[in-house]
Amino acid sequence: MKLLQALCPLVFLLACSKPSNASVLQDTCKSFAATRPDIGYDYCVKFFQAEKGSAAADKRGLAAIAVMIVHAAAKGTAKHIAALRASEKDKKVLECFRACSELYSDAVDEIGTAATGIASGTAGGREDAVTALSAVVDAPTTCEEGFQELQAPSPLAAEDAEFGREASVALTVTAAL
Repeated sequence: MKLLQALCPLVFLLACSKPSNASVLQDTCKSFAATRPDIGYDYCVKFFQAEKGSAAADKRGLAAIAVMIVHAAAKGTAKHIAALRASEKDKKVLECFRACSELYSDAVDEIGTAATGIASGTAGGREDAVTALSAVVDAPTTCEEGFQELQAPSPLAAEDAEFGREASVALTVTAAL
C-alpha cells in the first residue's frame, strides 16, 4: 500500500507536466492494439479513461496509472473471493477459492513491486516491473484452470477475464517504456 501511495505523487506530476498529451495515450493504445488485437485499441482507451490524468500523461505516467488501476482491480477481486469463500460449503470449490485468493494476494504484492520499479525510472526498475506484471497476468488464467479441472462453472469467470485484460494493458505499456 505504501508503495502505491508513493507512486500517486509521481502519477500526478507526470500527468500535470504537460498541458495535453492525448497523442501519447492514443499512440500507446495503438501500439498495444498491434500486439494484443484480441483486446484492442478501444479497450485500451476505455481502460485509461478511468483515470483523468491519463490524457495528459507521458508513457511512464501511463504505466504508473495502469498499475494503480490493476492494483485496485486485484484488491477488489480478492475481496469478492473472500466473500464467496465465506458462503461456500463444497470443499473442492473452497479449495479453488483458496488457490484463487492466494493468486490474487500474490498479484497485489507483485503489483507493488511493479509500482516501485516504474517509480524508480531506471532500466532495472522497468525490468523488475515487467517481470512482476508478467506474473500478475497469469493469475486469472491459473484461477480459472482450477474450476475447469473440477468441471465446475467459475463464479469468477467475468472478473478473471476483465482482470486479465487490465493486467495485459499494464504489462504491455510498462514493457514499452
